[in-house]
Amino acid sequence: MLMRLPTGFEHRQPVYSQLAKARVLKVDNSDIIQNGIVKNGSQELTVEILGGPFKGKVFKAINPLFGKMELDEMYMAGRNILLEMTVVSGQTKGSHPRGTYYRLGLELLLVVLFALLSFVFSALMLWKVMIPAFLKAHDPILIALGVVASLTAVISFLVGGISPKGLVCFLGAFLGLVLTCLLAQLFIKGFRIHGATRPFAETLLYSGFYYLNLSKIFLAGVFTASSGAVMDLAMDISASMHEVREKHPVISRWDHFKSGMAVGRAVIGTMTTTLLLAYSGSYLTMLMVFMGQGVPLGNILNLNYVAAEVLNTMVGSFVLVTVAPFTAAVGALIYGRA
Repeated sequence: MLMRLPTGFEHRQPVYSQLAKARVLKVDNSDIIQNGIVKNGSQELTVEILGGPFKGKVFKAINPLFGKMELDEMYMAGRNILLEMTVVSGQTKGSHPRGTYYRLGLELLLVVLFALLSFVFSALMLWKVMIPAFLKAHDPILIALGVVASLTAVISFLVGGISPKGLVCFLGAFLGLVLTCLLAQLFIKGFRIHGATRPFAETLLYSGFYYLNLSKIFLAGVFTASSGAVMDLAMDISASMHEVREKHPVISRWDHFKSGMAVGRAVIGTMTTTLLLAYSGSYLTMLMVFMGQGVPLGNILNLNYVAAEVLNTMVGSFVLVTVAPFTAAVGALIYGRA
């Protein structure tokens, strides 16, 4: 039985309604009058309750038609509907359709499928596309960029819809990732990191994949790991700019851009901290060892594997800084024409 949300004052109201899922067993359309494309009159239904204290009970219900196509629905035998019953002292005194087919189950299914689709698609892209391509010695940077672009597009348009909101999110995130990818390749040369600092990197080479470029794989992992936060930030800015445009349609592009940047500045601070805590949480014991042995901070930061994590964190944070102006700029241009 689908009940109304409790208010705490139900005892003061002896007559109240209950909602229930019901199946239409039989329909009687003899009282319906066709007027052009609309129908007036009433439809008599024989329904069976499918849940709650009245499960299995069979009732008669009247479906009134008002001649308004946006409100009226004609029911068919074998379909499920949402039924409203008037209950007094535990007994039903009447029932009628709530004016709709029962759609709650399908709506819940769509929500679950949406969550599963984005997660499963991401997992399959990593496992079936990116990792096999890495093992076949394709350029890790290009492969990772293509995979991240595909994931960004799918998730942006799933969340924002095929609309300017989704397009702004995708373009802002993708432009930020491309710029950060280029800068990361410049920095890794200066850091002189060979890429074997990741767990199982040496094992991978000994397993017959000695020809792999671990430095590029390391870089691909850096911006792949930050892509989730990038999409989050881009959608925050895109959705905020969409709301600003809806409430203030005549806003100038420059003011619209500044609004997007204001949102970006507010979110970047927390996002970068999130990345820092997420990355450093895996290395707490290592940091404790260094501190417990009194190793100077300069020596710690100069170590190969520590420098790799510094690069990982800084590049991941820098991509967020670049995504904000890109998304705000794209939003000002696209929403200005929408």
